[in-house]
Formats: sequence, structure tokens, C-alpha cells
Amino acid sequence: MSRTTPSLRRGPFSLTRMPSDRLLGRLGSYATLVALALFCAVPFGWLFLAAINPRAGLYLELPDRVGPDNFVRVFTRADSLRLLTNSLIMAGGAVLLLLVVCTLAGYALSRYDFRGRRALLFGILLTRVIPPSATIAPLYAITLGLGLVDTYQGLILVLAAQQLPFVLWMMKGFFDTVPIDLEEAAWIDGAGRIGTAFRVVLPLAGPGVAAAGLFAFIGAWGEFLTPLVLVSSPDLWPISLGLFRAWVAYTLVDWGQLAAISVLYMLPAIVFYLLVRRYLLRATVLGALQGTA
Repeated sequence: MSRTTPSLRRGPFSLTRMPSDRLLGRLGSYATLVALALFCAVPFGWLFLAAINPRAGLYLELPDRVGPDNFVRVFTRADSLRLLTNSLIMAGGAVLLLLVVCTLAGYALSRYDFRGRRALLFGILLTRVIPPSATIAPLYAITLGLGLVDTYQGLILVLAAQQLPFVLWMMKGFFDTVPIDLEEAAWIDGAGRIGTAFRVVLPLAGPGVAAAGLFAFIGAWGEFLTPLVLVSSPDLWPISLGLFRAWVAYTLVDWGQLAAISVLYMLPAIVFYLLVRRYLLRATVLGALQGTA
């Protein structure tokens, strides 16, 4: 009686019975991806190791002793907390303003068809294509004329204006995914236009609002050039400017404290992402379904 060897299960990563050229090509692809991942991970590795190393230096090294000393020094310095607070105020204010304006404008552009609507949409998108450095001088002149230089209000308005094209297009796209039939059914039941928009359409487009808020916050939180030009008072510096000023005096850099501030700089965006992650996934699925419809 002959014995048969069990057949190997073929999966997406199976290397059995694969031609040698395909095998080498796949191994080369994996090796390239691993090398790129390590290259991208090294800066983050240095950052976290330096943040917990009380004697951190410029070069990557394993700490002899780990501890929260660098973070303690950050929180005991008034200027570090002020930098974080300024960034939260500016980025948070820009996001709130963007969500209000872009929710209303996105709904109007999605539901109303008027002359020049297409040209308006692409004109708004065109402002996103132009590099911010090319428009920073006229933005400064306008802000100066309005008396908003060195103010929270001026920086919030400019940050919101810079993120508006991308967020507006996102909001319009997510409102497009909500069928108009649902609104028509609500109108038949006696609901008004505004009531239907807030009670029917907006809850269904909620994942899109959360996704737009995430991208707007990341864009405003990481902005550097705009605060550099519009803010000169150290009391209003965001954390991006605080890190830059620390680098200017590179001969006196406290690397451990700088790494700790950098970790705190990344933390709000990571927390915000974790909070809206499921809404971002739902928004991606809705967008894919709309694209196949």
C-alpha cells in the first residue's frame, strides 16, 4: 500500500513550487521593504530612546538607565507647557472653524446645482496646489492690515484658510455618498430643508466629518512656515517654533529634553487619530462604495 505525502497548503505567502525567478523577485521586494522600514524607524527609535535617557546625546545609543527625567523637566518648564497650549489653541480653533464652514459649504456644493459651481470647486482646489510659501507674503500683508498679526485669531484664520480646500472637497465627497432619496422621504414627512440636513444627512456623513477633522488637525498642528511669519512674540509661539528655536542654538541643545518635547509634539495627533480611527475606516469604505456605484 503506497503512502502519499500530505499536500502543502498554498497561501498568499507560500514559497513552495514557485519558480526561482519569482522567488528571488519576492525576496528582493521583501528585503527592500524591510530596509525602507528600518530606515524610517531609526529616527523614531532615536527619539524615544533619547526621551527616556537622562544622559541623551546626539548619536543613537542604548541608555544605561531609563527614566522620566526629561519629561519631568519639560513639564516643570513654563515655556514648554506654553508651547503645547499655544499649538492646541491654534490647531483646535482652526479645526472647529473648518468643520463649521466646510460642513455647511460641502452640503451646499453637494446638493445645489448652480451656474459656475464646477468652476468654483476647481478654483478652490487650485488654491491648494499653490505652494504656501508663494502666498505667505500677501497673507502677511492682509493679516497686518486687519491688525491680526501676533494674535491667536489671525493665525487660526490663516491656518483654517490653508486647510479649507482639502477639507471642503472631502466634505462634499462624503455628502455625495448620502442618497438624496433619504432627504426627499424626510421632506414628504414634513421635515424642513435645514432640519433634514442636520438630522438625516449629517449623522450619515459623520465618519467623513471625523476624517476631515483628523486631516485638518494634523495639517494645522504641524504647520511651521505660517507661525514663523505671522507670530513674533515668544508668548504665542507654537511648539513647532519652539523646537526650531532650540535647533538654532545647536551648541546648547539639551537632546534629552528636545526628544521629550518632540514625543509630546507627536502625542496629540496620535491620540486624535486613535479617537477617530474607526470613523476614518468607515469614511474610507463609504468613499470606496461611492466610487464603485
